[in-house]
Amino acid sequence: MNSTEPQLPEWFCLRCQTKREHIAAGHLRELEGVEVFCPRLRYRKATRRGKIWWVEPMFPGYLLAKFNMAEMERAVTFCQGIRGLVRFGSEIPPVPESFVEAIKHEIRNRKGAEQDELVTLSPVIQIGDDVEVAFGPLQGMQGTVISVPSATERVKILIEFLGNPQAIDMDLFSLLLPRRPIP
Repeated sequence: MNSTEPQLPEWFCLRCQTKREHIAAGHLRELEGVEVFCPRLRYRKATRRGKIWWVEPMFPGYLLAKFNMAEMERAVTFCQGIRGLVRFGSEIPPVPESFVEAIKHEIRNRKGAEQDELVTLSPVIQIGDDVEVAFGPLQGMQGTVISVPSATERVKILIEFLGNPQAIDMDLFSLLLPRRPIP
């Protein structure tokens, strides 16, 4: 390749401060000629304060940026929140455009996608699923889902208690759900 040819912008993986990926992405977006992709997952989680929404990066400690390396490397590297470019030895490999586009496509097509970079995850539970109670007085007990009322965060499970099967209403967020492959 001739050094007089202009370089095209490419995607690169950047290391950034953990739990501050969205802040680093915001600072990078202020730079002209830099496109940023920092996908995040949003989900509900049961805590001592009750059920709250959590937002976490899909790639903790990393984000993707598209820029012209020859022109923007210094500005990107020294941007607030960025710890550096991902390197293998002295080489800084570009991330294939097809990879980034595939992730963007999957995010856009997910049912819970609210924005181009934010995906809301919802627990999926079906009648017949084997579950375990995660906390509370029945912690550790195993049961089978027998009813899933629509538009509620409760399920009815069948557990064996004192030698008899008992149907119990449980909060969905107090159960350990079975793992399923991502559709």
